[in-house]
Amino acid sequence: MPIFESDDISINYQITGTGPRVLFFNGSGATLQSTELLIRSLSKECQVLAHDQRGLGLTSIPDGPYTMAQYSADAAALLDHVGWESCSVVGISFGGMVAQEFAVTYPERVERLMLMCTSAGGSGGSSYPLHTLTSMSADERDSKMVTLGDTRFTPEWLASHPADAQMMGMRQAQGAVQKTDDAMRGERLQLEARITHDVAERLHHISAPTFVAAGRFDGIAPPVNSEAIVERIADATLSLYEGGHMFIAQDPTAIREIRTFLATGKRPSEK
Repeated sequence: MPIFESDDISINYQITGTGPRVLFFNGSGATLQSTELLIRSLSKECQVLAHDQRGLGLTSIPDGPYTMAQYSADAAALLDHVGWESCSVVGISFGGMVAQEFAVTYPERVERLMLMCTSAGGSGGSSYPLHTLTSMSADERDSKMVTLGDTRFTPEWLASHPADAQMMGMRQAQGAVQKTDDAMRGERLQLEARITHDVAERLHHISAPTFVAAGRFDGIAPPVNSEAIVERIADATLSLYEGGHMFIAQDPTAIREIRTFLATGKRPSEK
């Protein structure tokens, strides 16, 4: 994968697929490698530019603290580097926060905006403070993340829904992979930047058609936070899916409707 040198950072990125141009922002702790399947799916109908955000994956880990504005500026510099003046913008979870920051800072570069399981911060509501989990033991953190990820996921629910139990087992296995001290430092800096996220009073600057998607049982970014985003953007619609924070893997309707929006601009309410 190519590396782009920008100011204080070396950014690892990739461009995959053909079709309408899409800039993709990943979630907390996520890398190009860990979300390969999602990026591949989005690339079936679009040309997707994705990168390891600062401090993560194969991108360098400059000294902190980091700001949401820096994550947004990194992406703007990357667009300049690849020669894209504008494109659709997609963000999932933390990536949805960066996507909002990008859209209010560079509205002229956003053709369509796709926000998934995310929050505006401030008066628009904040996502769960994930940085508070770092002080827990691994077992406590795993247990907490299960019900945060999907509020239905009690032990009784998982015992009677083996597919959900398998999905959570896979997530926990990914989280248990040993990481270097540098990798953990990069993730910590990201979580600390996430604390400061607040674009609620700037969302009115977004004029691009916006599709907001959320899981009905998301304990990290509750649906009410998505409703608050839609209330603040002039041309925005909301769809709720059967699932939690990982609804895109739980409800097969979601990825189909998201790809349709990115490829054609049609939202579910406009069929």
